[in-house]
Amino acid sequence: METRQKYTPLLFVTEIIGILLALLFIAPFYFLIVNSFKKLGDILLNASSLPEKINFGNFQRAWEAVEFPRVFMNSFLVTSVSVLALVVISSMMAYRLVRRPTTFNKLLLTALIAAMIIPFQSVMLPLMRVTSWLELRGHFHGIVICYMGFGISLSMFLYHGFVKSVPLEIEEAAVMDGCTPYGVFWRIVFPLLKPITVTVIILNVLWIWNDYLLPMLVINDRMTTIPLAVQKFFGQYLRKWDLAMAALTLSTLPVIAFFLFLQKHIIEGITAGSVKG
Repeated sequence: METRQKYTPLLFVTEIIGILLALLFIAPFYFLIVNSFKKLGDILLNASSLPEKINFGNFQRAWEAVEFPRVFMNSFLVTSVSVLALVVISSMMAYRLVRRPTTFNKLLLTALIAAMIIPFQSVMLPLMRVTSWLELRGHFHGIVICYMGFGISLSMFLYHGFVKSVPLEIEEAAVMDGCTPYGVFWRIVFPLLKPITVTVIILNVLWIWNDYLLPMLVINDRMTTIPLAVQKFFGQYLRKWDLAMAALTLSTLPVIAFFLFLQKHIIEGITAGSVKG
């Protein structure tokens, strides 16, 4: 017979703490959505109150002010190309490092893992010099290369743990059937990496889509992304919170929908990659 867990005071306190933490994390979304429907004066008077009247004019004005279709497409192209490059390169690199554990590969793995602890702010000035010297600043491929450089360590680390769980016998059987090394990886190994691939995609999409500092340093006005475009609402003497909230709401909706569609794979992928091998 199944025994029901006794409802103890400790369990009650734990549930209360969980609810309070959930409210804490939901609060920014509440302020964002509620204030996107208000006029600027209402926001300044009471930012936490519900709008007395739903005002959709903020969205139309923000759409036109930031040229939302253009900046949305810029963000989409930068994010999609960068994430695709990270998935391809980091998965192949992790596979190589696992299957060829030479001294050089071990040192390379150690260097990549160590790179994850270096804060971005400490390499800002060298980054600007290097991108200027290589003529990467102001170009689409420049920002993609930068995202690959800063994102490949974590992506490779996640893949590395998961590749260890792939049985080597499957690859040996594929080689006996005449499969090339690239065929073994793309036809046999990579499909088995689906859970961690989804995890890598989600984490990098959330990072790159919302990133502000790196695009500000590397790209120009022609390739402005959404976080940079929203900055125009904050001047030295005036801050247009009503339009900024509307623009941020528009930019947040696609990535929230994307996250909710794939979020069940995050824990699955990270857990599998960390305990297997």
